[in-house]
Amino acid sequence: MLKLTKRAATRILKAAEQGNMTGLALRLAPLIKADGSLEYNKMGFDEIKKNDIHIHCEGVDIVFEPSYKDLLDGAVMDFIEIEKDNFTYVFLNPNEPHYVPPTEE
Repeated sequence: MLKLTKRAATRILKAAEQGNMTGLALRLAPLIKADGSLEYNKMGFDEIKKNDIHIHCEGVDIVFEPSYKDLLDGAVMDFIEIEKDNFTYVFLNPNEPHYVPPTEE
């Protein structure tokens, strides 16, 4: 199932605190683009609903609709610096059609 890195979890918990959203879950809603790749920009804090898939990872509650289960299975969410002082969430997801696993250097 979906996992979070400690960096992502720390950032999510901090964002929840700063936005007065502590106690709410992070809701993910990936979008399938025309080329089959996934877009992850639809996420925010929300209540846990009855039919949600609910994961607790690294101290964070994550929820999503059951229809997204196969899309998110095995994915890892991280928070990285892509350029100096420019941080973003990234998803390493083996379900993406163009996924290339990271290599160890």
